[in-house]
Amino acid sequence: MGIEVGLDEYAHALKQGQREVTELAARGRDTSPAVLDELLPENNADVVQDLGVLEIPSERIIGTKSAGRIVAFSPSFLPLLDPQSEFANKWANLCVAHLGDVGIREPISCFEYLGNFYVQEGNKRVSVLRYFGAPRIPAVVRRIVPPQDGTPRIQAYYEFLDFFKASRLYAVQFRRPNDYAKLLSAVGKHPGEPWTEDERRTFNAYFSYFRDAFSQMGPLKEDVLPEEALLLWLQLYTYKDLGRFTVSEIRKTLTAMRYDMLSAASHDSIKVQTTAETGKSGILSRLSTPVYLNVAFVHQLSPATSGWVLGHEQGRKYLEEKLGNKLTIRSYFNADTPQEASRLLEQAVSDGAQVVFTTAPLLRTATLKAAIEYPKVQFLNCSVDQPYSSVRSYYGRVYEGKFITGAIAGALAQNNRIGYIASYPIYGQLANINAFALGAQLTNPRARIELRWSCVEGDPQADFFANGIRVISNRDAPGQNKMYLDFCSYGTYLMDDNGELVPLGSPVWVWGKFYEYVLNGMFSGTWKSEKANGTALNYWLGMDSGVISVNLSDHLPEGLRALAEYLRTGLSTRTIDPFARRIVAQDGTVKNDGAKVFTPDELLHMDWLCDNILGSLPDPDEILPVSQAMVKELGIYQDGSFQKKEG
Repeated sequence: MGIEVGLDEYAHALKQGQREVTELAARGRDTSPAVLDELLPENNADVVQDLGVLEIPSERIIGTKSAGRIVAFSPSFLPLLDPQSEFANKWANLCVAHLGDVGIREPISCFEYLGNFYVQEGNKRVSVLRYFGAPRIPAVVRRIVPPQDGTPRIQAYYEFLDFFKASRLYAVQFRRPNDYAKLLSAVGKHPGEPWTEDERRTFNAYFSYFRDAFSQMGPLKEDVLPEEALLLWLQLYTYKDLGRFTVSEIRKTLTAMRYDMLSAASHDSIKVQTTAETGKSGILSRLSTPVYLNVAFVHQLSPATSGWVLGHEQGRKYLEEKLGNKLTIRSYFNADTPQEASRLLEQAVSDGAQVVFTTAPLLRTATLKAAIEYPKVQFLNCSVDQPYSSVRSYYGRVYEGKFITGAIAGALAQNNRIGYIASYPIYGQLANINAFALGAQLTNPRARIELRWSCVEGDPQADFFANGIRVISNRDAPGQNKMYLDFCSYGTYLMDDNGELVPLGSPVWVWGKFYEYVLNGMFSGTWKSEKANGTALNYWLGMDSGVISVNLSDHLPEGLRALAEYLRTGLSTRTIDPFARRIVAQDGTVKNDGAKVFTPDELLHMDWLCDNILGSLPDPDEILPVSQAMVKELGIYQDGSFQKKEG
């Protein structure tokens, strides 16, 4: 094989490189490979590790160690220099060697930094091999490990280092903490469990199919990595489906979830709506507003077995009273497995549902899958902090009601000790606990909150009784029915020396108010789809909208009832903010000097407790099996420890 063949291939590669540079320049993107020396800080404290010879993924080679040769290559290492140059001749000779019997055998020399590779020696070899589509290239690798600085990208990289030890895979490089744990869970591997060579080959093949399908969609307006899209895809399909689906079938599913990929890729896309304000509708929206709607409620359990479901069914009855002449409403019960949830959602759509409310966080994935499959139906799921544009989530600011019951508890705790039984360590729960503690501090500066969890082994109420604690906060009432308060199954109550319970008060959910607000928005034309913007809309409504209220017991002393009513009015008019004061956390850090206003995101993602709280988050290993699904879905373990436990 002569040099002419190599030169012909060079001319073809040169045209591809010139085309790539032109397209990138038009999009305002970099037109040269990255330079590692320019990325590293001048006085860095990085550790360098020799990894020996590895087969590295060619698409992860994104730059050079120094800037000396970048003018010769496009970002994907296609050549750019004149065909008559010495560079072109050397490239052509390497091409002939690659196509001949010998091939290119000498490994390149490169540095790995944050999962990508930067060539120190062997740029032309990389260019030739990538031009011919080599999936992996042998390389002598030196890894540069940056110091841990607490940023999400560096945290994710340290998780990669653990992932790499077991898998020896460079193919996926996540930018957010906990994503490797999610991938391992989807693939069916435990953290630290070694991968076999067959498992590595299978994953590389599956991910190659997926990446090809992802690239065929064309550029997205946001920076979404194929591995990030894969995590979303694996919520709706199984790992084995990657081997069963063709590339075109995967591309079709990805196209359907395009906007959800955009919203899931960026936390900034999550929009938390905290008011029930009604916006103005335009002329076109008024012309297209419905006059009648078919509405479905899909519940995980039934009213006979779940107070939570009963509360939502009370909301449905409220809707029938208020908007019954404009609605047909059907309820579907016992969607207690993923298969049954999908079946009931399909049944609801088949029955003509135009709006579907799924009333439990554990129905979120099935709801997302149905929303992608039926884009003309409006789906809402009762959960918090969901990042998908196809499904709106809704929940209540329970912490406002907890602030009031905390003030009641503080006033009645004669020994300054109050028991608090929390349900799950999920988003928003620590805001509830802290608001209760701040309310208790309002009426009793010496009050101490002793925190226990119902999702672990034990009987917290019996422990409180044995230790002399007589004021207890338990679960929140799922609805306005007075029986929840009177029976002391929910809310805050007193416990006398005989163990008899006396109700005091409880936050309650008024779901009918929320459902009325949503459907009136559709009827008035103020409901606007955020999907095309890649925006995930989360409703988080409170006492000002009427979605959260407080039931007060007849046993309350008159003065304390007056205080509770005063706080209720202040919270309903937003003239009182439970967190607008000096707040010190358990570790002594000042979380608020009195001037700060916490954002909804900060409240939802609180991961600290006030200094008058005795207790902590439960260890992931302590969480009962019956509670694990909820914690896995909405858990606040920022380091991914629960997902790591799950494997």
